[in-house]
Amino acid sequence: MGILKLLSMFVLILFSFCIPMPMVNAEDVTETFEGGMDLQISYPESVMIGRTFSVSIHLENNGWENKQDILFVITNPDFTFKPLSDETITINELTTSSSFGTTLDYEVSKDTNEGIHFLNISYSQVLVSNNVDPMPATKTAIALPIMVVKEPVVTVQTTTPESIFSNTEFTFEVNVISHDIDINDLTVQIIVPGDIEFRGDTSYNMSLLEKGTPFNIKAEMITPTNISTEHTIPVKVIVNYTDDLGDEKSDSSSVSLLLRPKTFLEITNDGGVWIGDFFIAPYVSIGTIVAIPAGTIFSLLLKRAIEKRKKKA
Repeated sequence: MGILKLLSMFVLILFSFCIPMPMVNAEDVTETFEGGMDLQISYPESVMIGRTFSVSIHLENNGWENKQDILFVITNPDFTFKPLSDETITINELTTSSSFGTTLDYEVSKDTNEGIHFLNISYSQVLVSNNVDPMPATKTAIALPIMVVKEPVVTVQTTTPESIFSNTEFTFEVNVISHDIDINDLTVQIIVPGDIEFRGDTSYNMSLLEKGTPFNIKAEMITPTNISTEHTIPVKVIVNYTDDLGDEKSDSSSVSLLLRPKTFLEITNDGGVWIGDFFIAPYVSIGTIVAIPAGTIFSLLLKRAIEKRKKKA
């Protein structure tokens, strides 16, 4: 029992010396200062290079004594965030039950490094004791950590078979997705050599592509009939769009397809089967699938029976 009492006393002493720290790792910071002054700061957890963002400040006097000479000073140690308004805020007086709110705008420098950067806020106030005698000013420092990420990412992904062979249709898929922002005036062009025919369009347009929504294109490539040797053919996808700042951007994706002569048994990427010059479609009825090889076998058996009769005669 003596040991438990000593442990309890140690825990109480430890907590009595702990100083509460402001919660700065969230998008909202709330603080209560002397005399019932409540402060709320809203800011973005992450921002992108070259973009603007806002920090909102709301201060409310919920105490029964007036406050005066209230001062906010916001600083940016490494000049990552360019202020678009005055970073010094002065409030002469806040009486009981009165409040103050404002918004500060910043622009993220284009030559900044990715990672966490800070906005430092220095706050001071003077409590008017019994609404008569000003007390010494009290000061508080608050740090706002803001993650800076690189410019918006737009990915272009192509899906093709590993190899293609002659006189067949193959599916060519393109997927465009904007991970961070909405983009406008999206155009997608598919460029292929002259001996490859496309069933469908090779140019696509979209006025608005929302963030996180994929834009999918599915087209059919038709390969040439006579191929003597295998070789690679280049296919290029060019994407143009306008970003959220009104700047025109371009991206591309290239893929090399192996084009080769067709062998006796081939399976297409959509599940079809080539047996010599006969094709079994993947998405037809069972009767049709069975009818092609069954009819072929019946023809061969009939031909052999006729040849046997001729030999006997």
